[in-house]
Amino acid sequence: MAIGSLCALVACTGMQPQRSFTGTAEDRTAEALGAVNELRASKGLPALAAAQPTRAAALDQARRMAANGQMKHLMGLGDSFGARMRAANVPLPAAENIAAGQQATDAAVKAWIASPRHLENMLGPSYTALGVAVARDPASGNRPYWAMVLSR
Repeated sequence: MAIGSLCALVACTGMQPQRSFTGTAEDRTAEALGAVNELRASKGLPALAAAQPTRAAALDQARRMAANGQMKHLMGLGDSFGARMRAANVPLPAAENIAAGQQATDAAVKAWIASPRHLENMLGPSYTALGVAVARDPASGNRPYWAMVLSR
């Protein structure tokens, strides 16, 4: 199982055409919120709330990864984390955690918690909003691709 992390500023990656999404995507924010807020409370940090922009951005990223069969923050030359967040009306700064292969929300959250870089994103003291999504696409063997977006 793989995981990946990204903060607000990143570089572009190689050129690849994006495929159309033909699978299923689900908002899993409600399932993840309890564990994330319990973690934050244990560190003296305020709780996060589900927010439509972060939820939409997480759904979009999960779909993009599933359609392309790749766990990547950026899907080709010209792709931009900042532009994606602005398009979804997500306030910056923001962070994104990604994962692939976990069959359940709690497994994806546990994988992020076990990774220092992902944990750092989840414990960002300025973040107030959370979105978590999973997507599967027949083009990628229905492997689950996860995205978490945190923002103000």
